[in-house]
Amino acid sequence: MGTYDRPVGWEALGDPTRFAIVQRLAERPQAVTELADELPVSRPAVSQHLKVLKSAGLVNDSAVGTRRIYRLNPAGIAALRDQLDTFWNRALANYQDVVDQAEEES
Repeated sequence: MGTYDRPVGWEALGDPTRFAIVQRLAERPQAVTELADELPVSRPAVSQHLKVLKSAGLVNDSAVGTRRIYRLNPAGIAALRDQLDTFWNRALANYQDVVDQAEEES
């Protein structure tokens, strides 16, 4: 793994439009047309963003008649949360080490 490699989920969320799509899907599952109506990009652009989010494992889709309905993938979102929890726990542990070291030096 290279120095700047990021998990694909974080890479996908780095785009403001994709982040906005994830925020909207957190509210409820939606079709491409519904998402495009709420965003300042075209329906084909929303479709491309959804393709990236799907390949990153952050969204799933299912056919309902002639439409595809997109929803958040709980496993993909849970993986992001686990990574954040790991970062947070490391930060807290490092902070505690600094506090303990300062107390020992006092």
